[in-house]
Amino acid sequence: MIHVNGRLMVDAVSQNSPMSDHNDPLKVRKTALDILNRVDQGNRTLDNILEEILETEPFPAKRDRSLLQALVFGVLRWRGRLDYVISSFSRTPFSRIDPPIRNVLRLGLFQILYLSRIPPSAAVNTAVELAKASSPPWVARFVNGVLRNAARDHAKVNFPDIEREPVSAISACKSFPNWLIRRWVKAVGLDETLARCNAINRIPALTLRTNTLKTDRGHLLQTLAGEAATARPCDIAPDGIALSNLRKRIPEIDAFNAGWFQVQDEAAQLVSLLTGPRSGEKVLDACAGLGGKTGHMAQLMENIGPITALDINPAKLKRLERQMHRLGVSCVHTRTHDLNRPPGKNKFGHFDRVLLDAPCTGLGVLRRNPDAKWKTRESMIYSASEKQVRLLCNLAHLVKPGGHLVYAVCSTEPEENETVVDRFLQTHSEFIKANPSERLPPAVTSLLGPDGSLKTSPDKHNMDGFYCVGLKRIQ
Repeated sequence: MIHVNGRLMVDAVSQNSPMSDHNDPLKVRKTALDILNRVDQGNRTLDNILEEILETEPFPAKRDRSLLQALVFGVLRWRGRLDYVISSFSRTPFSRIDPPIRNVLRLGLFQILYLSRIPPSAAVNTAVELAKASSPPWVARFVNGVLRNAARDHAKVNFPDIEREPVSAISACKSFPNWLIRRWVKAVGLDETLARCNAINRIPALTLRTNTLKTDRGHLLQTLAGEAATARPCDIAPDGIALSNLRKRIPEIDAFNAGWFQVQDEAAQLVSLLTGPRSGEKVLDACAGLGGKTGHMAQLMENIGPITALDINPAKLKRLERQMHRLGVSCVHTRTHDLNRPPGKNKFGHFDRVLLDAPCTGLGVLRRNPDAKWKTRESMIYSASEKQVRLLCNLAHLVKPGGHLVYAVCSTEPEENETVVDRFLQTHSEFIKANPSERLPPAVTSLLGPDGSLKTSPDKHNMDGFYCVGLKRIQ
């Protein structure tokens, strides 16, 4: 099942689930190749590319959608390992293979290694046909040779020894860029790095948040029981539901159209709880995006009290408005503003609570966005950190005395977490860290650090990696 909702991309199909090709066996693979090539060509995210392509190529058959999803997400998730194996069987250095042919090879090899229901011969033959469509005959012969040799002897490939070359070994075997593994090993050690990689490489469940303005979690669970293979309450988030193997697309589910839920990871739900808005308060969602946290805060406020949803992108705010209408939320209004410039106090006034879900590297959500593994560079962590500090400073004057400024990012990296908050507090003595534990469910409180901050990770909590902390203005 493919559903696009902002950053959230879910591939809940099992990689070994039954699959059958479209009557044109190349059609799904051609589309997968097109998507992978577009991912390589620019800065657009996978979810944006998928959304655009699926508008013109919707693949109404569920098995075609499942195969497309398995191919695209699988190749991006395992690209590092696939490239290592390809290099072992290619006489041409990997760096000299044209990027589109690399993706042809990755698609073929992924099917050989991970999709047991597809015969290796079919994977090789369709890859050769893809190569023929855009390259001279010798390239197709090259693809055929590499993949046939890999199909026969891939188990003989010698990966780096983890004792002698831990970074290279984990990078190749677990499919992550070297710089990121080096950083994680230095920060958390070898064992935790392996656990983190394994968790990120597991296909995550599709996670929903019950819209309590219209229903409750128990009723929604009963309603969704026939829509998925499994439906269970989330362990921590009180309104969360985890689903596996949906039987239809999200827009085809009656409960979705009735506004009974939003698609939202469990960790993201905890951010709204930590923000803690109350009925009647004046709230600013400073980087609202498509409105996942906006809708959650509205239901926590029982739809009473003004919420300003702010974003730089007017198109996102239009979609947010449609989401609020579907959810039955009437207390939200939208405004466009670039937070690189401080919002005018005269135009915006003061707020009881300001949530900054800041732009970040997204390294905490790699299990849902595997394309970010290969697009992110270490230098981007530091540039993101600079922007995050700037945005916090630009929002500080909008928080009234006694109010709260909540900072959140979907990144596990300290430069985007504690470092940002510490730098902000060094220049804003009117703020202190706030401990919100008295207003939170006990299960959420158990995840808080001594300073009241929230940190989640895929390996420890089976949810996305988030950092969130509340700052109270004392003067």
